[in-house]
Amino acid sequence: MKAEAGDLAATPTRRSFAEATIDLFERIIPDPFVLAVLITILVAALSALFAPKASFEHIVLGWYKGFFDILTFGFQIILVLVTGHAFAHAPPVQRVFKSIVGVARTPVQAATLTFLLVAIASFFNWGLGLVVSALLAREVAKRMPVDFAWIVAAGFSGWVVQAGGISSTIVLAQATHGSPMNVVEKLTGHVLPFTETVFTPFNLIPAAVMLVATPIVIALMRPRDADAIVLDIAKNPDPTPPARPATMSFAKRLEYSRVASLLLGVAGVAVVVFTQILNIGTFSGVNAVIFVMFILGLVLHGYPLAYGNAVKNAARQAGSMTLQYPLYGGVMGIMAATGLPGVIANFFIAISTTHTLPFWSYVCSLLVTFLVPSGGGHWAVQGPFVIPAAVALHSSTAATSMAVAVGEQVSNMMQPFWAAPVVAMAGVGVQRVLGFTMMTFLLGAVVYGVAFLFLV
Repeated sequence: MKAEAGDLAATPTRRSFAEATIDLFERIIPDPFVLAVLITILVAALSALFAPKASFEHIVLGWYKGFFDILTFGFQIILVLVTGHAFAHAPPVQRVFKSIVGVARTPVQAATLTFLLVAIASFFNWGLGLVVSALLAREVAKRMPVDFAWIVAAGFSGWVVQAGGISSTIVLAQATHGSPMNVVEKLTGHVLPFTETVFTPFNLIPAAVMLVATPIVIALMRPRDADAIVLDIAKNPDPTPPARPATMSFAKRLEYSRVASLLLGVAGVAVVVFTQILNIGTFSGVNAVIFVMFILGLVLHGYPLAYGNAVKNAARQAGSMTLQYPLYGGVMGIMAATGLPGVIANFFIAISTTHTLPFWSYVCSLLVTFLVPSGGGHWAVQGPFVIPAAVALHSSTAATSMAVAVGEQVSNMMQPFWAAPVVAMAGVGVQRVLGFTMMTFLLGAVVYGVAFLFLV
């Protein structure tokens, strides 16, 4: 009898490989907050050993300054996640999810559809993409017997294009004038518009290849029905909003009134229209992404109380990020105060040429992501040394910036920091999911690496 994709995925070799990957991550990867603390200590030690202005005073005062310099940016990125999460839980959006998932008739079709929808959502808003991957997986699990970790992994794999999209932390920082994270502007005086980063052949072509190739890999990794671990929906129910009271006081009527949401929705549309007609440049970057997601979420939830409750649920997913950004800002402060980026930049200049610097920045990014899992924190560590190298070598600052962003998105396929909120929303163990996304990581590492060698 002809073997199916699930039969191929269940061979001992493939299963042993996944189990080995799961075991490795359980043993060597600590909690993301612990990682941030360890990175702070490591950078301080490296600065003391190698930086030209290393002193205890420079290290501790630089750390203190950076700790607070990044607060605005850190809060912006948390809002990207929170507003995307709340938007995805709006009843109209939920109904769209259910109707879309209903199109799939087989597990492979469902996985492919989930992957593609998450990829599209992630390109526009990475926070939305994370939420969509978990919610679509649950909808699939309600409709057909399927290994739940596998379908969650299919959705999470769609996130492999997020850092090359328009809500990318690194891309937005370089496109936002005056951002404390805009290393390119600090060194060159210029911001990088999307036309030089997102909408370029070295970003869009490998993304298109991933959209075609990843579903094939996912299908080959599907466990046999006999080995599938399905989700027990009864033990993992969906959150339900509180029932509307039969009798309401004046305060309750205000809480359930749609008028306030509609008024703010109209005001939000007016902001978008006026800024575009009058060509006001302030409606751009990360603030524009947050504002649009906020207005859409508020209107689609119907009344302010419903949106407030959705935001409370979303905030729980952002809790682990709250103190990590200040710590990574402190890392950036230490590096800036001691001159450590210049030392590392000289190393990259020594091994790179004008053409190969983006590629080596990409390789470095793949490794840094395992230590610094958040995009903003990652850029705080790597941006200050790869951009000076790009300037010195007359290499493309846009391609170098994107190399860091794309390396981060590929390694995120094996990074528990970002898989954690997905599995928490879905109700499945993170280690089993990462066992499947390891193949997405390997595919992405090759595809984007080739792109930065031959398309820049």
